[in-house]
Amino acid sequence: MPIPLILFIAVMIIFLIYLGTRFTIVTQANRFIVERLGGYYTTWDVGIHFLIPFIDRVKLKVSIKEQVVDFDPQPVITKDNVTMQIDTVVFFQITDPKLYTYGVNYPIKAIENITSTTLRNIIGDLELDDSLTSRDYINEKMRTVLDEATDPWGIKINRVEVKNIIPPKDIREAMEKQMRAEREKRQSILIAEGNKRSSILTAEGEKEARILRADGEKQTRILEAEGKSEAILKVQSATSKGIELIKAAGADEAFMRLEAFKAMESIADGQATKLIIPSDMQGMVGLASTLAEAFESTAKLPDNAKKALKGNTDDNKKSTKKSS
Repeated sequence: MPIPLILFIAVMIIFLIYLGTRFTIVTQANRFIVERLGGYYTTWDVGIHFLIPFIDRVKLKVSIKEQVVDFDPQPVITKDNVTMQIDTVVFFQITDPKLYTYGVNYPIKAIENITSTTLRNIIGDLELDDSLTSRDYINEKMRTVLDEATDPWGIKINRVEVKNIIPPKDIREAMEKQMRAEREKRQSILIAEGNKRSSILTAEGEKEARILRADGEKQTRILEAEGKSEAILKVQSATSKGIELIKAAGADEAFMRLEAFKAMESIADGQATKLIIPSDMQGMVGLASTLAEAFESTAKLPDNAKKALKGNTDDNKKSTKKSS
């Protein structure tokens, strides 16, 4: 084979290989900035594209996904002249690859500088306590300012977060002491409230217990009084029925005297040292004593005298019967 033909074939193979490298595939979430003859030509979207040799070139490959940049802590001074360190996190997304490519050199560095200056301006209007408790305000304020500043660069600031706020060491120690004192104060308040509540509950319990005991004693006394009343009524009722039965039976004076003697017997069995006896009862008692003495003297007589006395008694009974 002639040498010129071999050279021609080799050149053609190299040319075809070169043409193959000029085909470019753009993947999802990426954009290519293409320049033609040194000037902006177009922005390639997802798909396969061909670069004209020696005329077109890819200037920059841009990702349109949301990106996160964590900046180093920045020294800032509060309104009350306290220096502290604050670091921020910025979430951004490229919305216009052309503006991002030609708008500013080193966009990330530019965002960091704007974040630092904006943070100093915001913190400079706040005191230490406000800066520590106003994170939402700081985040929103910084997002608004950064979004307006980066809009000409084709960048959208989605969110800005204050990651850490680091006060000076002496301020941190004072804050820790303050927090410790506040916790001890809350603890003392909780203990006092607990003791107060416990005392109230104890007093209420004692009050209810006293009420229940008084109510129980009241019910007991009422029941005892009712029992005594019923007992008295039953005794009186029985006594009344007994008197009615005695009247119905036609009790004579002898029975009534016998009952009087029984009553006097029960009185004499007591612990009283003095007894008052009615006059008629005294006569009866005297009669009874005379009869007792007569029986005792009769018992002391000889047997023949007893027989004579018994015979006289029998004669008297006979004469009494005949006269009747």
